[in-house]
Amino acid sequence: MSDVRTEALATRYGTASPGRRRATIVVSGVVGVVALVWLAWAAWFQSTPEVQSSLRSFDVVDSHTVKAEAVVRPRSTDVRASCLVRAFAVDHSVVGELNFQVSGVDSNTLRAVTLRTERAATSVELVGCTAAGQSRPR
Repeated sequence: MSDVRTEALATRYGTASPGRRRATIVVSGVVGVVALVWLAWAAWFQSTPEVQSSLRSFDVVDSHTVKAEAVVRPRSTDVRASCLVRAFAVDHSVVGELNFQVSGVDSNTLRAVTLRTERAATSVELVGCTAAGQSRPR
């Protein structure tokens, strides 16, 4: 009776094909390797930006002036970065903004900037720095 079942199943679904199984395994392996290579490249690319930055401190001088210090870390001296600093009022609206350039430095550099504000600021944010080929501020 099992021969009848085997024949019926073979008639309905076809016989086993070792060549097809081998091809499926090889193609799956190649796709897996390509996916792992892409994942490694994407992780490396995102973890090594051209420029990074952080806000060290800020001081509200008066109702129209804020001083801030930003640490900028370019990857090399060839990097020309553009950095954006914003000042916010108590109602969270932007009251001042300053875009400054950094170029020709090869290590951490501290930049002191002065923002003019339209009214009293309560906080300052370093949006980040961008360079050629780096669209997201860091």
